[in-house]
Amino acid sequence: MKFEEMKSRVPNLKRIESKVNALIEGLTNAQDAKEAIKIVKKYFKIQDEYTSDSTIISIRFTLDTTNKEYVKANDKLNEISPIISGIFENFERAMMASKFKADLEKKFGTLLFKMIENSFKCFDKKVIPLLQEENKLVSEYDALLASAQIEYEGETLNLSQLGKYMSDKNRVTRLESARLYYRFLEENDAKIGDIYDKLVKLRTKIAHELGFKNYVELGYLRLGRVDFNADMVASYREQIKKDVVPVVHKFRIAQAKRLGLKKPVFVDYNLFFEEGNAKPAGDTAYLVDCASKMYHEMSNESGEFFDFMVENHLMDLDARAGKAGGGYMTFIPKYKSPFIFANSNGTSSDVDTLTHEVGHAFQGYLCRNVLVPAYRMPTLEACEIDSMSMEFFAWPWMNLFFKEGADKYRYAHLDGAISFLPYGAEVDEFQHFVYENPEATHKERCAKWAELEKVYRPWMNFGDFDYLTNGGMWVRQHHIFSTPFYYIDYTLAQVLALQFKCEMDKNREKAWKKYVKLLKMGGKYPFLTLVEKDHLRNPFVDGNVKKVIQPQVKVLKTFEKEFNK
Repeated sequence: MKFEEMKSRVPNLKRIESKVNALIEGLTNAQDAKEAIKIVKKYFKIQDEYTSDSTIISIRFTLDTTNKEYVKANDKLNEISPIISGIFENFERAMMASKFKADLEKKFGTLLFKMIENSFKCFDKKVIPLLQEENKLVSEYDALLASAQIEYEGETLNLSQLGKYMSDKNRVTRLESARLYYRFLEENDAKIGDIYDKLVKLRTKIAHELGFKNYVELGYLRLGRVDFNADMVASYREQIKKDVVPVVHKFRIAQAKRLGLKKPVFVDYNLFFEEGNAKPAGDTAYLVDCASKMYHEMSNESGEFFDFMVENHLMDLDARAGKAGGGYMTFIPKYKSPFIFANSNGTSSDVDTLTHEVGHAFQGYLCRNVLVPAYRMPTLEACEIDSMSMEFFAWPWMNLFFKEGADKYRYAHLDGAISFLPYGAEVDEFQHFVYENPEATHKERCAKWAELEKVYRPWMNFGDFDYLTNGGMWVRQHHIFSTPFYYIDYTLAQVLALQFKCEMDKNREKAWKKYVKLLKMGGKYPFLTLVEKDHLRNPFVDGNVKKVIQPQVKVLKTFEKEFNK
């Protein structure tokens, strides 16, 4: 079914509660394991129906945050989703108490029951009003950033559209557009700071209500992390400080020299080549055509999948007024359909985003028939391996997307993949500070960000952008507001994607088979078990980050030799 034909239906709270209560009674009174299994399968169908309805509403709201009908539906969803969580919890408690629990575990796997136990720690009916308020605040932040209407070069632009000028080869353009971009954030800094302060205090209150010392442990549990903790992440961040920051600092020195700039400022690092970055050779429709050719040549499965996405209008890629920022992939179980959302703006990031989100969507498509909803997709850090690795598997086809600029793209993409690691770790350490010190003021949070910049990105110079010098840049990072502690997952996945890159450099066919094996495992195992089963290196083991970085630094040097001929 085409996306526009999918009905936008607000979930009926009473109907769901009635159905689930009937299933609870049925499960409690089940006469044998066969009957209990049948009832759990019916519960999965109710979950899928609710997830489908709520996902369609969420997609349509992000496509147009100004549409009153979508805003109303999204507001209603924010209100009822915590209540639905409570209703589902009631059934899952009945599963845990069932006299046929051993049979259910045998049928559906022990991981499901571990995940359910985990979810019990994250929820109690008494926090429903707090969860509703949390949802509203995140939507308020989304709408505020989406409201930007900035006049530049004779156009009215949102933040995503303005972003393309911040990597322009003309330095005046880069600086002018950056000034407008951050002026919008600075003018709304008090509002954004207030939204975040409310979120931090609210999440801290939720944690306290659920018996946690602070939000950190609860935040990890909410993300489904059952096999690593904050101490392991802190140790992993030390690897990045030790083995990646010095390498990236050298990248930036070389970049400044290449650009002929003695005192580069932050926005200059968006430009990799004096004559301009690689740009896609056409518009969004052109990129989709290139992607179609690429995915058909990549494998039969990927070609079939991409046809499904195109034919059913399951991608909305262009930036426009009123559209929420960023990019994502989500999944609509009822229609077994992934959906890709992006904000293309005519830069190389359009290709990054397309290949990245396609990696997520391809995994969702391959696992679309998995019975247990919780197993269709892995936890977030494992999901990001799927997407970031796909960016590298797409490399041989970059000549289609960029023509003669393909190697410039590959160089900037690989540099960016390695250079991202310090920023991702910075976001994570910042969030640990925030939730360990929930009473800190907005000014103190910004001061902490400025302090961490010197640790993770000592090359950053903000010139006369006082707002950024004083630590204001973090307010643009959506994940900090919407999904605390998620951002480190991108770095963990990037390290594993770089390992796939090392392996595809040696034997592409073997690496592809290994990649597809990972995708098809979906969420049947926790993160570190997936890594082990796919014979990937554990990024938490000291030295493993360095092992995947070093070979790719050599690849970058090979490109540089070619550029300097």
